Amino acid sequence: MVKPFDIPDRQPHEPIAAHVLRALRLAIITHQVEAGEMLSEQEIARRFAISRQPVREAFIKLSEAGLVRVLPQRGTQVARISMNAVADARFIRQAVEIAIAGEAAVKATPAGKRRLAELLAEQEALAAREPQAREESRARFYFLDEAFHAELAAIAECPMAWRMLETVKAQMDRVRFLAIEAMSPLPVIIAQHRAIVAAVEAGAPEAASAAMRAHLSSIMSELPELRRRFGELFEDEPAR
Repeated sequence: MVKPFDIPDRQPHEPIAAHVLRALRLAIITHQVEAGEMLSEQEIARRFAISRQPVREAFIKLSEAGLVRVLPQRGTQVARISMNAVADARFIRQAVEIAIAGEAAVKATPAGKRRLAELLAEQEALAAREPQAREESRARFYFLDEAFHAELAAIAECPMAWRMLETVKAQMDRVRFLAIEAMSPLPVIIAQHRAIVAAVEAGAPEAASAAMRAHLSSIMSELPELRRRFGELFEDEPAR
């Protein structure tokens, strides 16, 4: 039986298969559904009050992203985190988002700068709540972090690049959520975001790109400790 997980509201005009995919992807990334857990087409279809076909389509997309694996005669299982896939995703994401940050510094409008400042202020407010509301604030911080990076892509007028990244970075997102939940000091992440925002506001593309490079590189330094702490969530695979 699949553990209960949060189902986000269906967006206007969102196809049901896309809604199921978004909900399951989020549940896996935020570890509401854990590595090794079996997913039942029938049970998930019942939970969404739909037929099994949209669930099957969602499973295919999740498999392509490396989040689930189909086991013959057994069903669909949530995949463990692949260190190699995380490294690949970080390489791709760094290349794309460094370019996005530089472009955002060139194209930022007053409205875009204001939105970045608002997201940064929300992050700072959440960090100030610790440790009284650690679990709640850190889960919320992950979504604000996503919104921050998505806003940079919007400012840079690169929506297709961000949609591509959302597929590529799935394994990296699982690690990012673990890091935010377990070990990353929120003030450090906020300081990195602040450096990016300052460069964008100053219209300095090279500084924005450099700040983004430093920000995205930090997760790789945390990966060995996350692997040690949460070994049961990671794939056993030879190091590169």
